[in-house]
Amino acid sequence: MKSVVVIPARFKSSRFPGKPLVPLLGKPMVLWVAELSAQAVGKANVYIATEDERIADVVTEAGFNVVMTSAGALTGTDRLAEAAKQIDADIYINVQGDEPVIDPLDIQRIIKVKEQHMQAVINGFCWIGEDEDPTSVNIPKVVTNEKNDLMYMSRLAVPGFKDSAVAPLRYKKQVCIYAFTAQQLGAYVDFGRKGEVERSEDIEILRFLELSVPVKMVETSGGSLAVDVPEDVAIVEAVLKKGLINAPQ
Repeated sequence: MKSVVVIPARFKSSRFPGKPLVPLLGKPMVLWVAELSAQAVGKANVYIATEDERIADVVTEAGFNVVMTSAGALTGTDRLAEAAKQIDADIYINVQGDEPVIDPLDIQRIIKVKEQHMQAVINGFCWIGEDEDPTSVNIPKVVTNEKNDLMYMSRLAVPGFKDSAVAPLRYKKQVCIYAFTAQQLGAYVDFGRKGEVERSEDIEILRFLELSVPVKMVETSGGSLAVDVPEDVAIVEAVLKKGLINAPQ
């Protein structure tokens, strides 16, 4: 089966306008993500979906495929669904454009699980690190059953507890690598709006629960680190710099 990575890259981010083009160690963030994705599926199978010519020009100059999408896409997944109509593939992998330290092996892991569970949407998760705050609304927390099927996702610290003696010892967080079929993406965009819970939480994967589409969560490496706000740039640059120093020569 043919798998492609589609990276939604919106210029007009409400919390961080121009985020895909923010320089990290001198290179636009979207190119860090595209190059890592290319390690997983090959450069020819990486597409950037954007509504902005500035982003399109940067990624085209770097030799990546661009799909122009409308400015009115409700979410990154809606943008991916629009792009998928222009790309022939069996599996569409959504890699968020604000996670420049994503592990290519995690992308391949998600693809492998998707090939085994085509009826389900696949999403990544990892455990929240000791240096991360589970109460931060910038970190979507994941609740699964014992088979790692998604039960709920929230910006609050879930699962909750009534008795501190049974409080969770650690929390899971979402890693923004998703796998879909064209049919699943079509159903998603045909819903026509954000679901009520999706809108409240601002977590787009929740729309699939409205559609009764199963979501299987796959554990990935713990290196996921997103640039949500400008303050995150220095943190991510430090991680990237450390990786470059430690990279095999």
